[in-house]
Amino acid sequence: MNTHYSDRRKIDPNRGDRLGDGTPNDNNRVEIGPTQLAFREWEAAGLTLPDLERMREHRWKRLTQAVVDRDWGGLLMFDPLNIRYATDSTNMQLWNTHNPFRALLLCADGYMVIWDYKNSPFLSEFNPLVREQRSGADFFYFDRGDKAGDAARRFAAEVKDLIAAHGGGNRRLGVDKIMLHGLRALESQGFEVMEGEEATEKTRAVKGADEILAMRCAHHACESAVAEMERACRAGVPLGNMSEDDVWAVLHAENIKRGGEWIETRLLASGPRTNPWFQECGPRIIQPNEIVAFDTDLIGSYGICVDISRTWWIGDAKPTNAMIYAMRHAHEHIQTNMEMLKPGVSLKELTFGGHKLDDQFVKQKYGCKMHGVGLCDEWPLVSYPDAWVEGAFDYVIEPGMVLCVEALVSPQDGDFSIKLEDQVLITESGYENLTTYPFDERLMGLA
Repeated sequence: MNTHYSDRRKIDPNRGDRLGDGTPNDNNRVEIGPTQLAFREWEAAGLTLPDLERMREHRWKRLTQAVVDRDWGGLLMFDPLNIRYATDSTNMQLWNTHNPFRALLLCADGYMVIWDYKNSPFLSEFNPLVREQRSGADFFYFDRGDKAGDAARRFAAEVKDLIAAHGGGNRRLGVDKIMLHGLRALESQGFEVMEGEEATEKTRAVKGADEILAMRCAHHACESAVAEMERACRAGVPLGNMSEDDVWAVLHAENIKRGGEWIETRLLASGPRTNPWFQECGPRIIQPNEIVAFDTDLIGSYGICVDISRTWWIGDAKPTNAMIYAMRHAHEHIQTNMEMLKPGVSLKELTFGGHKLDDQFVKQKYGCKMHGVGLCDEWPLVSYPDAWVEGAFDYVIEPGMVLCVEALVSPQDGDFSIKLEDQVLITESGYENLTTYPFDERLMGLA
């Protein structure tokens, strides 16, 4: 099933053909997936597509084992990214984050039930691992008003019956994120509510073979989108009418063109707005001979997050010596820290080891040195030494983890910042940098 897709194959729903990722080639895909543009680009790049059926089974088995290992009757998930991980299904993901209407119960015997929007149960029917589709997990005030508690109690009673049938009656229940009415209703049914995020984050942290293939594809699509954004930026800025929003819109459009989903932030800034970092992109017109810096935070093909950063010099003049020094310092920071990555290295070693930022860059350094990535920014987080909390991250790196290695070199009271970030796979013997996008040669002082 891991064959490359070719758009020369005529789409015919009566042939029963399947695409290279195992999905039906019927031009009527239910789950969000790559476009023909993405498939063509991946084929040209020689990439192997994931087997999605196998990937879904792998995730289901890992999550079920996590439930069994913790002696829970089940794991109840409301986080749309956890539901995506467990089922590979989506439904209005961004709306769902602030109006939680979906829930998923994974019982200790592997039985999965999803509560979805009542008019769209079909959105998870493509996955046979989801055994039932129900509705009624919406307890937010907009939808239920002053009777949200009644809805929560009905839902909790259903969970109780399912755990009795498929969780051995074990009232220890892992829960990731739940609204107050739901929590109280579960506890009134006699459930001991356990911290579910610990289980989901650690389960998601180690990727299977097909997840890694999916990430390679998503990464290629993201870098292709970034290349289009850079071309537009370099062509538009000299004309004097290219805003930060104009540049950022290219990344959004190119992501969607390849079957990507959304971008979690608006982290693109130009010129003096790059310092301090975290100003969101806006209508400012980018001027010639300025820095443009960004952080993709992009949810791309197959729902995989690609979180990379680059900083460009846009113009014909030479960047200042201070900018070139900062760029080289940032590059050295991520490269040196990346060299520490291998199985068995503790998060504490990563925190206290590696490259040291110059004093002038310490106050405005990034919030972390590294962080996990999968369907979004995920566990674990590798802090800088001054933010280390004893006992919070006493773990080691494992093969199959993917970490984003960060650098923000931002001089205090300065008028620019350099933001760099690469996405790195932990292998059996070390690491593989998945990010191939070049660093700006002008800022590196190489051109």
